[in-house]
Amino acid sequence: MIGYPLGHSFSKSYFNQKFSDENMDAVYENYEIANIDSLLEIIESNPELRGLNVTIPYKEKVISYLDNISPEARAIGAVNVIKVEHHGGETTLKGYNSDVIGFTQSIHPQLENYHKKALILGTGGASKAIDFGLKSLGLETVFVSRYERPGTIQYSDVTPDIVKEYNVIVNCTPCGMYPHVEECPQLPYEAMDSRNLLYDLIYNPDETLFLKKGKEQGASTCNGLEMLLLQAFASWDFWNNN
Repeated sequence: MIGYPLGHSFSKSYFNQKFSDENMDAVYENYEIANIDSLLEIIESNPELRGLNVTIPYKEKVISYLDNISPEARAIGAVNVIKVEHHGGETTLKGYNSDVIGFTQSIHPQLENYHKKALILGTGGASKAIDFGLKSLGLETVFVSRYERPGTIQYSDVTPDIVKEYNVIVNCTPCGMYPHVEECPQLPYEAMDSRNLLYDLIYNPDETLFLKKGKEQGASTCNGLEMLLLQAFASWDFWNNN
């Protein structure tokens, strides 16, 4: 995996356990790089490399280094899985996006017929995949940003009426992630009820303050752990079956 910073990596422990369980002669390594330019150095110095995951802050920046990109990843504008292929001295890199697969498979069973519109908190690479996924499931979306940006509203614009209309809310920001567990997005939680669905891409802690405050009002909640597992399955498929 490439990213910066990486810290504790779920992917590293997950895949190394999978390799061990299946008696595969393979190792999953983390490459904490301070600049995306280091990607080519990693590829050149590791001729046995067969694939990479990509995380913050390189999901968008990595695209210009790839030889091919899947239509889905191109539409999203972000890549988090790279397949590395070697053909007669030539190395090709193909980019995919497993965020959208993990997210849609995870949230789809949670959706009710009254879930028509969604707020997406954040505007980073993950939020683009979430937007793509929600639209593919038939929901209208609006991005919420801390800053004034084209095509977004700001947190101060999120009124109780908006929370009731856009009753699916997905947090794609690191707000509330360990160790900052006392933080949460500034929303009118008191306006939420049982028709709201709150989804947090964060999985550490298991229940962020965002989810806790929503649950206290009767909202349905879901953290990002299942999405993470489903992403890992999708990464495996991209590396082995494409």
